[in-house]
Amino acid sequence: MPTDTRAIPVNPLAAGLAAGEATTDRIDWVKLSLVFLPLAAPISDAKVLTGRQKPLTEIAFLFAEIASREGHQGIGFSYSKRAGGRGQYAHAKEIAPELIGEDPNDIARLWDKLIWAGASVGRSGLATQAIAAFDIALWDLKAKRAKLPLAKLLGAHRDSVQCYNTSGGYLSMPIEQVLENISKSVEKGIGGIKIKVGQPDPMVDLKRVQAVRQHLGDNLPFMVDANQQWDRPTAQRFGRILEQFNLTWIEEPLDAYDAEGHAALAAQLDTPIATGEMLTSVAEHYELIRNNAVDFIQPDAPRVGGITPFLKILSLADQKNLRLAPHFAMEIHLHLAAAYAREPWVEHFEWLEPMFNERLQIRNGRMIVPNRPGLGFSLSEQAAAWTAEKVEFGKRP
Repeated sequence: MPTDTRAIPVNPLAAGLAAGEATTDRIDWVKLSLVFLPLAAPISDAKVLTGRQKPLTEIAFLFAEIASREGHQGIGFSYSKRAGGRGQYAHAKEIAPELIGEDPNDIARLWDKLIWAGASVGRSGLATQAIAAFDIALWDLKAKRAKLPLAKLLGAHRDSVQCYNTSGGYLSMPIEQVLENISKSVEKGIGGIKIKVGQPDPMVDLKRVQAVRQHLGDNLPFMVDANQQWDRPTAQRFGRILEQFNLTWIEEPLDAYDAEGHAALAAQLDTPIATGEMLTSVAEHYELIRNNAVDFIQPDAPRVGGITPFLKILSLADQKNLRLAPHFAMEIHLHLAAAYAREPWVEHFEWLEPMFNERLQIRNGRMIVPNRPGLGFSLSEQAAAWTAEKVEFGKRP
């Protein structure tokens, strides 16, 4: 006997509701590319010196390009270091068809649709990193359609952001080279310097920190990054020794998931604590925030699942009066940092520049928000040459 479905309430959370009059555009085409960017020389931080990882020689990028029926296009990317790039690409291929025929404006709903499409592999980690490329591309598309830089679409608090350099301060570089790199960065107009620490012998780190602070002088902002390689006693003791150097922050002194340890350290030290880059969800960042474990929160949009979850983290951080210093991917994070209420930092890495036709400008210690619509970058011929795999869905524009 047929069942009368009229009495069954419609679930308002359902992803498949019929589109209303407000829907005027549809996604017709999605392209995914797996690109391997080689580094000029192997890179080592403390995780390598402690034997936990191998030197970094290349970075895998997952690019998503999206086009709509009305002729609008967007591009986004995620990435992985050492391992996981092919996994991101494989997961993205599985869920990409879910976007065909959808309204590209419904970014938050589409994020939910994609995360549920692969729910059995979780709502963090590789799953969210694969979704990030789509989410970022959709935000890029929306800003381009509005003919605005993404920062302006979000509502910018500033048109430039303080920037600091990391790429010149790795542990694989002798201190003489680090100091030379610092001089070049300062000449370019970069406003702060970060170096890596966290070696098995902290006294070796101390000598490098002393040399850099002396080279910089007393006033230029200076950060150090232990890449999670200290235990709690080492972080407490060495953190007290580092107080004399007037550091802007100590980054990742403890394991990324040790919210309690970071909270104790933040309470004990005058030097601010920064962490968050290795976390891959809003929920994980919330643990840091609610435990008062961090002074500078360092989310990474490609790692947490894109701009949509990143904005949720910013809202939580703002409620706690936290400072912001997003990790890596300056091409994306410049726009997001510019839209944060409190004066942030953005991390300068020149590694990605060969993949794009455009360059970001730096003046007087700050990175300038470009006036180009969207994120303001397009893929270069070099990126095409480094592409290992690609696949398309739907009808090409």
